[in-house]
Amino acid sequence: MARLLFKLAQVPEDEASEIRALLEEHHIQYYETDAGFFRVGLDAIWLVNGAQEDLARELIRTYQAGRCIRQQQNYAQLIEAGQAPNVWQHFCAQPIRFIALVVAIIFVAGLTLVPYVMLLRNA
Repeated sequence: MARLLFKLAQVPEDEASEIRALLEEHHIQYYETDAGFFRVGLDAIWLVNGAQEDLARELIRTYQAGRCIRQQQNYAQLIEAGQAPNVWQHFCAQPIRFIALVVAIIFVAGLTLVPYVMLLRNA
């Protein structure tokens, strides 16, 4: 019976291709599904044989631990070189999205604080 192994939603393409290569390297049979045109399905990698699930999960766990370390080292190098994006660069890249996020944060914080302000006003 097929088993869900790895969801591909919001996974970078390089990570997805490296996981595919890892599974092929260890001769683990899998297939992929996509969410379809209306995005109601599931982007995922599925195992054909459930008996290989433990091996596949351990391989992915090991791979992701190594990837995490590599990405952290990459980011540290960017910071040392002064190339890591800062708040101003994020704003310049997508100003409308940035402003919308700030407005949303202020709105949610305001809704959260309204009960406390009302209590203080009545006290």
